[in-house]
Amino acid sequence: MTVTQQIITIVMVIFGTMLTRFLPFLLFPAGKPTPKYIQYLGKVLPAAVFGMLVIYCLKEVNILSGNHGIPELISIMLVVLLHLWKRQMLLSIAGGTISYMLLIQFLF
Repeated sequence: MTVTQQIITIVMVIFGTMLTRFLPFLLFPAGKPTPKYIQYLGKVLPAAVFGMLVIYCLKEVNILSGNHGIPELISIMLVVLLHLWKRQMLLSIAGGTISYMLLIQFLF
């Protein structure tokens, strides 16, 4: 990339970041009530995103070969147990990730 292309790229990234940060405040000002469909999306999208993340992470697990998805299953169970116990998303995600990494590095 030339210096000009680098500068244009940086400016476009800054513009895109600023647009995504300011656009919600411009579309939904503080004095007006938030539309019902936006409130609905705010309630259902987090669960949908995590559901898609689980599917994405497990799409290549082959239960008919190798370790049969055992590290994944153990890590998923740990995530569920941690979340039911502490109700802290960061702890659940970190615990599952760390357990999976330890299992595939040292056990499987």
